[in-house]
Amino acid sequence: MTEVRKILHVIPSIAAVHGGPSVMVEMMARGLANTGVDVHIATTNDDGAGRLSVPCGVPVQRDGLKYWYFNRQFNFYKYSRPLSQWLAQHVPDYQLVHIHALFSHSSSAAARHAHHHGVPYIVRPLGVLNRWGMENRRPWLKQLSMRFLERPILNGAALMHYTSEQERYEASLLGVNTRSEIIPNPVPVAAFTGSKERFLARHPELFGQPLVLFLSRIDRKKGLELLLPAFDRVRARIPAAALIIAGSGDEALVRELRTETPDVIWTGFIQGQEKADALAAADVYVLPSWSENFGVSVVEAMAAGCPVVVTDQVAIHGDISSAKAGLVVACDAGAIADALSRLLVDGAARATMGENGKCLTRTHYSPEAVTTQLLAAYRAILN
Repeated sequence: MTEVRKILHVIPSIAAVHGGPSVMVEMMARGLANTGVDVHIATTNDDGAGRLSVPCGVPVQRDGLKYWYFNRQFNFYKYSRPLSQWLAQHVPDYQLVHIHALFSHSSSAAARHAHHHGVPYIVRPLGVLNRWGMENRRPWLKQLSMRFLERPILNGAALMHYTSEQERYEASLLGVNTRSEIIPNPVPVAAFTGSKERFLARHPELFGQPLVLFLSRIDRKKGLELLLPAFDRVRARIPAAALIIAGSGDEALVRELRTETPDVIWTGFIQGQEKADALAAADVYVLPSWSENFGVSVVEAMAAGCPVVVTDQVAIHGDISSAKAGLVVACDAGAIADALSRLLVDGAARATMGENGKCLTRTHYSPEAVTTQLLAAYRAILN
């Protein structure tokens, strides 16, 4: 049996501003490296509107992984000619290429050069193969790109890596029938041990108030236009309740919403210990998305022992319902308000759901479990 020795992950950006996908590729790579696999990550220096302060074109060693950064020429498709040139030369050095994202220059380049050199590749589409994304994100451009760029990538893949059954189903509606596996994103429970007291020390105005936390990228698809009127209804029933919105993203949307919600606490982007503290302080976590192929922030909340309220468009909603780790509702402000109100007044239910969420995270989403599944998928391809 062929052993997994050297793997290349390719992703358009690993900047923190892009949220879950950036974090997850590093988590996956680190889990593989811990088993002795030589793991490299090729990406650009993209950092949203700016660029990361990193050396380009030379290997950067960090936490047992080797990173290759290349200058992004254009924000559109995160185009990087140096990355493509490097891939053309170095793809044969690897047993397998794991491509993260579609509708990106790095994905097209990686698939093209892998095919040319006869190196098998896997595609993790990051949830872009769904109806909401195709209809609401530059639909005409996506239809064109899907036909001439993405379809050849998908057809040539040795495997599609979906993170939920719902993501695979939505891709099938677009006619994507490439062999596939469901391998969830890894989230370590231990990383989300925070302090409620430390969070309240930073926000003393919230002391003694029931707290609802939204912690995700600020984007139209995240359903904030549902959450804000829903929380107005919650406040009518529970006047002391407070809503915290943590995250960054669409600056125009943030400005628009902040002017409409003077009573909401906007923390901006938080990470690391500050994020763990926010999750420890929250009584309920909410993600009212219109479309979510996995829901990394939801799993992080469950890892922290926080009960969750999500819509039935968050792909892992079935796991949450089965484990009784939270409440699943329709994309409706009234339903969201009812679920939040119910949990804010029922401490026993919150405690039970919080423990159930921790258990679900340990058994389904631990780095060890995900690494085992990845290695099995890699071996199957290589053999």
